[in-house]
Amino acid sequence: MDQSARADAFRSLHVPGRPLVLYNVWDAGSAAAVAAAGAKAIATASWSVAAANGFEDGERVPLDLVIANLRRIVGATGLPVTIDLEGGYGADPAAVGRTVAQAVEAGAIGCNLEDSDPRDGTLRDPAPQAARVAAARAAATRAGVPVFVNARTDVFLRTPRERHDESMVAAALDRARLYAAAGADGLFVPGLADEGLLARVTAGSPLPVNVIAGASMPPIARLAELGVARVSHGPGPYRVMRAALERSAREAMAWTA
Repeated sequence: MDQSARADAFRSLHVPGRPLVLYNVWDAGSAAAVAAAGAKAIATASWSVAAANGFEDGERVPLDLVIANLRRIVGATGLPVTIDLEGGYGADPAAVGRTVAQAVEAGAIGCNLEDSDPRDGTLRDPAPQAARVAAARAAATRAGVPVFVNARTDVFLRTPRERHDESMVAAALDRARLYAAAGADGLFVPGLADEGLLARVTAGSPLPVNVIAGASMPPIARLAELGVARVSHGPGPYRVMRAALERSAREAMAWTA
């Protein structure tokens, strides 16, 4: 498939009630391993890419490295690849558009754009964030690729889970409507684990809803019942790999003890 066909195929995988499962990768080797396991698409996780390259998360990995890494990941499999671009590596919408253009040129058919400011973690105001989403959409349109723009809102992530409530659902849905009007294709709500609140988000969102897997989340079968369309694993796979590598290294060196 060419890039546009891969983008269309990726979009078709977002079905509420039959969620796409993404086991996030960080380099070409991890992408090849996940593809060999039967994945339908490949997704990066910014935290994992940063950790694998000796950086902290939060747009501290140089953008040139991010794009070069993406290019190698795209070349490792024939699968659709979506990239976690954090806040878009840009102080303004024009810069976000340039970042997305680079990602598309490197072969991406999707991207995550979060509404937290990487400098301090605060939520951006909804309207300026919608302008950033619109810039991403415009860049994809100019490139001629129907990129899946996954708009991440950190409304729930920045607040302890015991304080999640209906007012936060309303705030997330207000953002979802603005982001959808700006050209977003999906709504990512990391941090939301309460089944009742999640059901209200999936029912009220104009966009298919993405959540992140974790110990506090319901199992995927239950997430499907709640109307989720996409389940990401975020930094979890990298942590699993690192723990396994450390155990193996300890066993290899145990004879010296």
